[in-house]
Order: sequence, then structure tokens, then C-alpha cells
Amino acid sequence: MTDGNQEQEHENVPSRNRTRFPGISSRAYEHPADRSALVALRKLTGFDTIFKALSGLLPERSLRLLFLSDSVRVSDAQFVHLNTMLRDACYILDLEKVPPMYVTQDPKPNAMCIGLDEPIIVVTTGLVELLDEEEMRAVVGHEVGHALSGHSVYRTILLFLTGLALKVAWIPLGNIAIMAIVTALREWFRKSELSADRAGLLVGQDLQASMRGLMKIAGGNHLHEMNVDAFLAQAEEYEAGGDLRDSVLKILNVLPRTHPFTTVRAAELKKWAESREFQRVMDGHYPRREEDKDTSVTDSFRESASHYSETVRTSKDPLMKLVGDIAGGAGDLGGKLRDKFAGNAGNGNSGGGSGKGTDAS
Repeated sequence: MTDGNQEQEHENVPSRNRTRFPGISSRAYEHPADRSALVALRKLTGFDTIFKALSGLLPERSLRLLFLSDSVRVSDAQFVHLNTMLRDACYILDLEKVPPMYVTQDPKPNAMCIGLDEPIIVVTTGLVELLDEEEMRAVVGHEVGHALSGHSVYRTILLFLTGLALKVAWIPLGNIAIMAIVTALREWFRKSELSADRAGLLVGQDLQASMRGLMKIAGGNHLHEMNVDAFLAQAEEYEAGGDLRDSVLKILNVLPRTHPFTTVRAAELKKWAESREFQRVMDGHYPRREEDKDTSVTDSFRESASHYSETVRTSKDPLMKLVGDIAGGAGDLGGKLRDKFAGNAGNGNSGGGSGKGTDAS
């Protein structure tokens, strides 16, 4: 009996020495923008009503049966190396109940954590074939982070509402409320990915592996053709480049996406890995789950507000700079926007072109 218990405990021990975080709260790694976006989502008109209705209507049992019948469940007998990684991740983040994990046939690299009552982790064959062991370990940790944060509920609702919005799109005004909530959910979803990337780093404890994984998701299995520093430089160029029109286009480009752009994720993760906050977590100084009930909502708001203020202050994006100027009392926003766009338009037409051919753009 004792030997059996010892063997079971041994199965949960990571395959190489990593720091473990007993009783860690998800607050330790959650991005401030993740928390503030979720608060904003919950305040959205009609969200509570839809959330309560869908919680009883979503076919969760059907979802579980679908994966059970048409995917491969990770276990001691199937995808053993993934099963070991999953147990490792749950051991390191001290998640008591190991979520079921499935591998589904799909050439597109992807992973998700869904479920209302209990989280389910799903990874595609495309992802399994693309990543090496340490890169995959970070991804598994990423999904376990979603589970620990309770993200699976909102992610499941987003998947359902996205499909529903397509079905009712033909009804006049029928999908406006749904699309408003879908847009808010997507905004939160993107921020939650930044939190889960941090959880993946806490599990893998190998920043280079996390960077490689993100590069492969962006550019495929061609590491010999890629460079981490050059990849991060793309994020710098993306943030700082262009004018106000480019800033608007960036917003429009990201709105339909559920994930932040890969270079942005890499830059955000590297920034956190080099922060004092990350080092304190690694040294064992982190919030515990037992303290979650005593957490001040006001403190969370203050932290989120501080994060956004710092983001605006340090951003090189032209629109963010303008917002910072306005916040600093530099002038009136409407006038500055008008002047900026008028100036850019004037520069664009300085060649004396007649404007013909603009439809092609």
C-alpha cells in the first residue's frame, strides 16, 4: 500500500529539477490587463444574463463525449510524454486535479482549455509535431495556467457565441448584442493569453524554449532560419512604426483575433521574465490561493490602472503617445487628431497625384 502511494507520488515529480510553487494563486502570474479586461467584460450590459443562460444550455457533456469519441486521450498508455508533461505542470503549479487532455487531428498548431464544470485541455497534432519537448512543456504549462485561472468557462462561451453570431447574422439587429459581447470576450481572451504565457514560463522555466515555441507558431519549423533577437525586433518595429493611420489599422487588425500577435506575446513574456516580479515568484514570494478571498478589488483596479498608465507613458505607438500628451494636459484630443491626420494626408498627397486608383488599396 505504501509502495503504491510512493510510486504515485513519484509519477508527479518533474523530469528535471524545477522550482515548485505550492499553493500559488493565479494572481502571481496574471497580467494586469487580463484582470481589468475581465472586470470590464462582466460589467458589459447583458453579459450576466447571457452568461447565466448559456451556463445551463451549453452542451458540455456533448463536448466531452465528442473529444472522447473522436480524439486521443493522453494517458499512461497514449502520448505518454505529453501525460508526463501534464502531470509535471500540475505538480509545479500545485493544481490538485489533473485536467483531461486530448490530442485531436488538425494540421494547424493550436491548443485550448475549455469546459464549464471542469477544464479540458486539447492540443492539435500540428502543434505536437511542430514543437520539441521543452517548447511543448511551456505550452502545456500555458494551458494548465488557463485551468488554474478559471479561464476555461469564458473561453467556452466565446467559442459558442462566435458560432451563434454567424448563425443569426442574417437577422436584422439580431446579432448586435451578441457581437458586442463577442468583441469584449475576444479582448479579454487576448489578454488572458499573456497571463497563460507567464504560467507556461513558470512551468517550463526555460525562456529560450518559450521564445522558440512562439517563433515556430509564427514561422513554422525552420529554427535554423530564425533568430530570437530579430524576432523581438519585429515587435519593437510593430509597436513604434508608422503614423496614426497605422495605429488605427493595428486596432482593426487585432479586433477579430482571439490571440495577440505572436511577436507581441514574445516581447511581453521577455519583459516579464526580466522583471523583479518574476524573480520574486521564482524565489518563493508569491500570493497564495488561501489569500484570494481577502484580495481587495480596489487594489486590483489600482494595479490595472497603474499598468495602463505605464503602458501609455512608455509606448512608442503614435496613438498612445498622443493619448499620453492629452492625459498630460497638452491640448485637446479632437484637434490634435484632426491636425495629425490632416498632416499625414497632406504628406501622402505631396507628390501631386490626382487620387486616381485609390480604390485598389
